[in-house]
Amino acid sequence: MEFLDTPIFGLLLSILAFEVGLFINKKTKLPILNPLIIGIGLIIGFLLAFDIDYEVYNKGGSVISFFLGPATVSLAIPLYKQIEKLKENGVPVIVGILAGCIVAVGIVIYLGKIFGLDEVLILSLAPKSATAAISSEISKQIGGLPSLTVAVTVLTGITGNVLGPYICKLFKIKDEVAVGIGMGTASHAIGTAKAMELGEVQGAMSSLAISVTALLTVFIAPLLVKILL
Repeated sequence: MEFLDTPIFGLLLSILAFEVGLFINKKTKLPILNPLIIGIGLIIGFLLAFDIDYEVYNKGGSVISFFLGPATVSLAIPLYKQIEKLKENGVPVIVGILAGCIVAVGIVIYLGKIFGLDEVLILSLAPKSATAAISSEISKQIGGLPSLTVAVTVLTGITGNVLGPYICKLFKIKDEVAVGIGMGTASHAIGTAKAMELGEVQGAMSSLAISVTALLTVFIAPLLVKILL
């Protein structure tokens, strides 16, 4: 079919799969049934069922990926609205994000060595808490597999989106700034989507955490890999 060879196919399939996931999530109201999880599953199932190559789908899927950068940049808008809150908490915010970056990368390397994981696998997992565009480049730089890194990065974001609010409740973290910084540092844009649902302050702080985490991880990941591996 000529339709399959056009970007419209991948674009339409992605939108429909996500809309189905969104519908199921709203009907069930179960956090585990995240629209992204359902959407990814539906797309994979569809491609396998009809024996369609990923490259064919990605002609349109890459169009959506293209807008990931501008969408991330647009997160600066809620941050601008909360600029006074940022000024009040500048030092704790930066220190919190820095600590989060070090732990996110360091714990992967440390646990990877304990469980005897292959070094390439460890290097692929290390930058998982940065945004997909940044984490894949870091992975390439330190010797990991960028494709695996992107998959794990998405999984990290979904996990933070689903479990983040419950973890905050479990440890009685109620401060809006702390919740936002935690969500953004640990689970980038997908976690930020949930932070925005929690409140404007949480969303703004999470937006800031995405950018700073990505920037810091560029320097921290290679450094910790060199030291710990």
